[in-house]
Amino acid sequence: MRELSSEEIRSSFLNCPKGEAKRMHFPPTMPLLDWEDMDFLGWTDPKAPNRAYLVLDAGEDPLGIALRLPATNRKTDFFKTMTCSFCVTSHPVGGVRMFSAPKPGKAGKRGDTVGLYLCADLACPLYVRGKRESPLIQTVEALTREERIQRLRINVDRFATSFLSHGS
Repeated sequence: MRELSSEEIRSSFLNCPKGEAKRMHFPPTMPLLDWEDMDFLGWTDPKAPNRAYLVLDAGEDPLGIALRLPATNRKTDFFKTMTCSFCVTSHPVGGVRMFSAPKPGKAGKRGDTVGLYLCADLACPLYVRGKRESPLIQTVEALTREERIQRLRINVDRFATSFLSHGS
């Protein structure tokens, strides 16, 4: 992913008002990011923990997607482990959360959303590269590091396609 300025990031969001984009808080580690290892930029707003953001490198212009987290995670509290839909990393309770994104435009105004279970810290690019590890012992995969990165990118692209499809 190419390095993005805070202004590029703020202006990339399709599903949140400009006022919300102006008020979003970036993670304190953002200036230290290794952009080459990022397949997307994802973070939970440090001052609004029920809000999270994804920024995808979608060619010429980045694609920003505002996400919401439920106030409670009751439905997943019963599971001992969960697996991220993007990077396929398993985590103990609380390490994977349900994120939902209101669709852009008229679909979002009708209440249409897309959702999926993701690593709570949104650090999927680091997990697939072995730069961060889940506290769980992971099943050894036959996939190479490059194949895991490719799978992550395919899963992110599928989500972006679902997010952008307006439906009827």
